[in-house]
Amino acid sequence: MLISKEINLENRLEFPHCQHIHIQPLICRRHRHIFQNMADVIDFVVAQAAENVSETATNATTKPPSTPEGIAVAYGSLVIMALLPIFFGSYRSVSYHKEKKRETMTTKDAAMFPIMASCALFGLYVIFKLFSKEYINLLLTGYFFFLGVLALTHVLSPIVSKLVPAAVPNIQYHILFTQGEDNSLQDIINYKFSSHDLVSLACCLLVGAWYLLQKHWVANNLFGLAFAINAVELLHLNNVVTGCILLSGLFIYDIFWVFGTDVMVTVAKSFEAPIKLVFPQDLLTHGLSASNFAMLGLGDIVVPGIFIALLLRFDRSLKRQSNFYFHATFLAYFLGLMATIFVMHVFKHAQPALLYLVPACLGTPLALALVKGDLTALFKYEDNQEGKEEKKKDEKQAKATESKKVK
Repeated sequence: MLISKEINLENRLEFPHCQHIHIQPLICRRHRHIFQNMADVIDFVVAQAAENVSETATNATTKPPSTPEGIAVAYGSLVIMALLPIFFGSYRSVSYHKEKKRETMTTKDAAMFPIMASCALFGLYVIFKLFSKEYINLLLTGYFFFLGVLALTHVLSPIVSKLVPAAVPNIQYHILFTQGEDNSLQDIINYKFSSHDLVSLACCLLVGAWYLLQKHWVANNLFGLAFAINAVELLHLNNVVTGCILLSGLFIYDIFWVFGTDVMVTVAKSFEAPIKLVFPQDLLTHGLSASNFAMLGLGDIVVPGIFIALLLRFDRSLKRQSNFYFHATFLAYFLGLMATIFVMHVFKHAQPALLYLVPACLGTPLALALVKGDLTALFKYEDNQEGKEEKKKDEKQAKATESKKVK
């Protein structure tokens, strides 16, 4: 519109009947208002141009341009970083499952989880609106510093133990803090570690200091990957029904908070903590100092991950020398994640990843189990089946001893 206005005004600047005036250095009064309007238009155009230049400079500063190759590298890296915690965390969960002391998520916990997550998410949104983001993130930085160091130490300890020279002795330590006496004795702290674990802790403290001082995206991702691997390893679903309830509830939760409101996007952008994986889209042009990030929330990794880990343990219970359901659902997760990235790239809008991941991760094993005739076994599988059998044995023994006493 501005260009067309300028052209029209230029066409109006013809004053043939004013050519006889030589005394006045400017123009006749009859057409002075035209030049005043022209001056107003020029002032507006100049101001608008200055605003556009300022906005362009601001955008260039806050969000550097990225090349198609850089975008492809960023998305590909996010996909790889999402797959690694699920794969390694699932296999680590099999070893952890053999231990007697483990906690499982019940059906009630799964049903309440989306509600509790919604309350926590909205609470964070309100806090970020009412209080300064800098002070909140300062507190969160200290909190996640300790959590990140411990999580990363737990992940890297087996690796560091193999790399430590044999000259360094592997001394075992045991911290035990109990409450009560005799039959009422309870363990409050019961933790075993070795001197090699202390070496791993020292290395992870260096990563923590790097994150604490610079908030570098590489340190953020190291902590984020450690959180995801630990969550997939340690969080166990009770059975497939519990997993279906959890994923279905979070499916609705994710769609509502992303498409229905700006809460999810606002919190994700304001929350400066390793609860998301990030990768710069301008890495090829700016190197490690890049700042235009693509992100993926840890919830989009952990929630499907604990269900996929359950399927791996189900495969092991079938004793068929094959992890068929785990591999099939793992592939379905990959395809769902690629679909999420494709839709996000096409529509240029943040996408609820669980909208694509939940149907892929639920539909694939259920459909394959129906075809292979394992649907009944899949729904009957209990993650703590051994624990229930042990309880039944204990109850039978207790009844037997009571009956003997009565006789």
